[in-house]
Amino acid sequence: MTAREWWLLTRLPGLGALQLARLRAQSPAWPEGWLALLPGQARQALRLWLEHPARSPLQAELEALEEWGDAAEDHHLLSPDHPAWPRLLDELPDPPPLLWARGELATLTPPRLAMVGSRRPTRDGLRSAARFAEAMAAQGWCVVSGMALGIDGGAQAAALAAGGTSLAVLGTGIDVIYPRQHGALYERLRRDGLLLSEHPPGTPPHPGHFPRRNRIITGLSRGVLVVEAAERSGSLVSARLALEQGRDLFVLPGSLHNPQARGCLQLLRQGATLITRPEELLEELGHWEGPLAVSMPEPEPAAADDAPLLALLSDVPTPLDALVALAGLSVAECQRQLLALELEGRVTATAGGWIRLP
Repeated sequence: MTAREWWLLTRLPGLGALQLARLRAQSPAWPEGWLALLPGQARQALRLWLEHPARSPLQAELEALEEWGDAAEDHHLLSPDHPAWPRLLDELPDPPPLLWARGELATLTPPRLAMVGSRRPTRDGLRSAARFAEAMAAQGWCVVSGMALGIDGGAQAAALAAGGTSLAVLGTGIDVIYPRQHGALYERLRRDGLLLSEHPPGTPPHPGHFPRRNRIITGLSRGVLVVEAAERSGSLVSARLALEQGRDLFVLPGSLHNPQARGCLQLLRQGATLITRPEELLEELGHWEGPLAVSMPEPEPAAADDAPLLALLSDVPTPLDALVALAGLSVAECQRQLLALELEGRVTATAGGWIRLP
């Protein structure tokens, strides 16, 4: 079936992504097989267009669709029969029947990792997200997210700045920049990455679109990394979807006293894999075989035990940046050790930094 025929199905009354997926599973021929399976109103609307297109309201919309496709070389409409269609989406119970796309379709070729997190991240969280995105980009992975403020957009910008690639799934029409602050990121993704949406051009942001958008972000990806997520964060929705879809779920830990990281601790209690270094993430993802496999770097030497870090602390608060410099550790490794010490009741975070408990 062509993208145009798939588009016609999405415009029929009473049909959603789940119902279309169930009908598609029966491999009906176009159009006779679909006419036999469609419910009443949808069948009547399709028959009207097939027999009297000039009398059907679908005809004017179809002409507008064709104009959009001809307007620019980077305009694409992907259907399940398109050679660039990401096959991982077919594993979902309700895959999008169509994807509007702007940018480079070659972005869909590399293995993909979703990165999601807080829209109000800490400086350390944003820095850690950027470091992981850069490392994954260097190893040939595409960073997938939703172009949201905070961790999501920061990770995507870092991947692109490192010379890698990134893919954004929008909760709006493909031509609607949301949030407006990310106009420059949108243009960079259009030039050097890819933008996807299941909504027609011109669709404005709507609260119900974004949870639905998340299933595509996770569905496109082999794994999902959560960096700073509050207890009632949209990132936790993505995490739940990842588990339901059989994707690997990873968490970069944060302080027990950081409200933006408490959702991450909740995910760890539920069985998510704790990650502190990009090398660990690459090693965990190394089980994917065939064309999705990438060469794994040699792991860095194991970090020293927590005693040297503990020795740097006293009852006077020490900022994280100072601990990183004094201990010679990465930010993520320092956070991991502090979290372990905090869970043991040996240290705690205060407004001025970390202190050692008696």
